[in-house]
Amino acid sequence: MTHIGTRLKDLLKLQIGNLSETIEREGRTIFGGSNNLLANEEITDFCLEFLQLLIALLESKDPTDDTSPQFHALEMFFNNLSKQILMRGGRVEDLVRFNQFMQRTLIETLEKEDQSLAKGGKQAVHQDFQELKEILLFLSGTFNELDLAVFQAYLEEKERTIYAQEAELRETATPITQIWDGVLTLPIIGTLDSSRTMLVMEALLNRIAQDRAQAVVMDLTGVKNIDSQVSHHLIQMVRAVQLMGSDAILTGIRPEIARALTSLNIDLGGVTTRASLSDGLKEAFRRMNIQVTHQQH
Repeated sequence: MTHIGTRLKDLLKLQIGNLSETIEREGRTIFGGSNNLLANEEITDFCLEFLQLLIALLESKDPTDDTSPQFHALEMFFNNLSKQILMRGGRVEDLVRFNQFMQRTLIETLEKEDQSLAKGGKQAVHQDFQELKEILLFLSGTFNELDLAVFQAYLEEKERTIYAQEAELRETATPITQIWDGVLTLPIIGTLDSSRTMLVMEALLNRIAQDRAQAVVMDLTGVKNIDSQVSHHLIQMVRAVQLMGSDAILTGIRPEIARALTSLNIDLGGVTTRASLSDGLKEAFRRMNIQVTHQQH
């Protein structure tokens, strides 16, 4: 592969200006213009750095060694570039298409050179054909690995996006508010399943510890219906709050919810309930010896 690496390296050095210009022009079409994913200067720098890293790989001891520092540098360059483009709203298919264009450009340049060398006779043609075949296999293998680097970046970016969305969902799903020093409110909206209960409970217990809350008012006004499983999860949350040393106060239990809890024989003994969130807050303040008075103007 040393001789092949030398030939390809010499060709790249000789044609680096034309190659860079051709690749740069395609890069502006895909990533510049109306897409505005990369500035012209960024595209220029990218094209030159790509060719320089490819030359460095060809100058290495074994250009086919995908564990070499030179190959790793080329791979990481593509991975980082892909992340940058994807974070700006680019598409993974455009990155793959651009990689394919660069590979095709290098192959076409080689073929043009091969045609000019073919004038050396049948023996030369045969030797050049074998050499070109090995170079094409090298380029194919290298760009396949670079495509994998692109997809790896895509998966990492997807995972980052999903994690960010989950974090945002956790925030919106558990709107815990500190109404007063030591008093937290948690409006429960929708249905409590096992996963959501664990999510809400974890966030609530962390806030109790963080704010040293003495009372938690859990408002059920937004709970549409309740069954044995939902009621079980609700009691779990109440008991967990009590184990943290806080008072749990349930509010907003509508008549149909009360009837359902009764029919399910749910034991709410030791659990304080109040009709409305306002009444629940008054109870929390009373237990903390906080007096709230209406000030007349």
